[in-house]
Amino acid sequence: MSATRTKPGSRTAAARLLSAFETIAGGQLPVRVRCWDGSVAGSADAEVTVAFRNRRALRRILWSPNELGLGRSYVAGDMEIDGDIFALLDGPEVIERVARRDLRTLDRAGIRRVVSSFLRLGAVGPPPAPPAEEIGRRRGSKHSKARDAAVVSHHYDVGNDFYRLFLGPSMVYSCAYWTDRDSGTLEQAQWAKLELICRKLELAPGMRLLDVGCGWGSMAIHAAREHGVSVVGVTISREQCELAAARVAEAGLSDRVQIRLQDYRDVDDGPYDAISSIGMSEHVGDSRLDEYANRLTSLLRPGGRLLNHAIASVAPLVTEKHPKPTFVDRYIFPDGELLPLSHVAGALERAGLEVRDSEALREHYARTLRQWVDNLRRDWDEAVRLVGAARARTWLLYLAASALSFERGRITIHQVLAVRADATGVSGMPLTRREWLVD
Repeated sequence: MSATRTKPGSRTAAARLLSAFETIAGGQLPVRVRCWDGSVAGSADAEVTVAFRNRRALRRILWSPNELGLGRSYVAGDMEIDGDIFALLDGPEVIERVARRDLRTLDRAGIRRVVSSFLRLGAVGPPPAPPAEEIGRRRGSKHSKARDAAVVSHHYDVGNDFYRLFLGPSMVYSCAYWTDRDSGTLEQAQWAKLELICRKLELAPGMRLLDVGCGWGSMAIHAAREHGVSVVGVTISREQCELAAARVAEAGLSDRVQIRLQDYRDVDDGPYDAISSIGMSEHVGDSRLDEYANRLTSLLRPGGRLLNHAIASVAPLVTEKHPKPTFVDRYIFPDGELLPLSHVAGALERAGLEVRDSEALREHYARTLRQWVDNLRRDWDEAVRLVGAARARTWLLYLAASALSFERGRITIHQVLAVRADATGVSGMPLTRREWLVD
């Protein structure tokens, strides 16, 4: 740390607060802290300053002493980040040392020091109401059709123009695929990802494709335009459905692409020659994974292929009896579950499919998220105009933290390709991956 760091004996609000956070973290933090009274503490050469605008921020953290309290403070505007958000989240692993550790990890002496500091700073009183952007109590059983529709609406029905702002013209809300480590635009990489999926599914004119969780229609449009297939795309987001249908019409593909506002569990017009599920099964849940795999298998003809593209955990799934609330669950993906690759592959095999290929694209998603963050920061004022400052902060924090999670290997993403072999056992699979390569 810099020699200009505030002396430990200082009694300013900023010094007390920084000392409390460093007690939780178990060491010095590479940040500066600025408080509502104008006091500043920390290293003068820190790349980022965390500004606490009022004592309400401290109450939020005291009542939820983990990542949720910090997230609420930032989303509500009670706490601001002055500088590069990546410098805060990544330097070094501040989120890991503060947000993922809380008062319950400290010994009694540490707890007393932290609580005493917060009390001296005036962090007393009832818990502040969460920001309006936070989803609260959810109705119905987890992963029921009605509840899934409600939580998907929370995530996706916030304005198509806002999504276009950071996703770009492709409107593809999943990781891109770079064929060159050092070059290529986001749009080119998203085209390459869609093309890679089409080649893995070996799409050809006259085939029927079911695109589960079709988003804004990008995969459906690409498959119909580039490979001549007929496509049914289903989504339970009303705003996605409306824009996807409009994009299909604009592309002149309404005779080959149908977009439906429909739960995948209600699709009954199989068989399909191929099924793509891109960034959708994270919403399914471990308890419903076999139902998901069985349903899609029943819609697939013998010899047909299914590609499941999904974010995954990198460790065995641990189910806590009383899990701590997380920022992602309350603000981004309510009820979302990131499952290990083994769970997904096992469900597909139990459904009668043969898993033929799995490709991890972790570094591709990290790069995609970095570009989405750049897009959002570049058009920040427009983002705030479209959805408000609180929701814009929510997405900036989520996208930046996700990029680091992929970079550090905390989470990953897999494309799993499975085939429903015919009665003779013929899969129709190529001998090598050479046919899938995208230039």
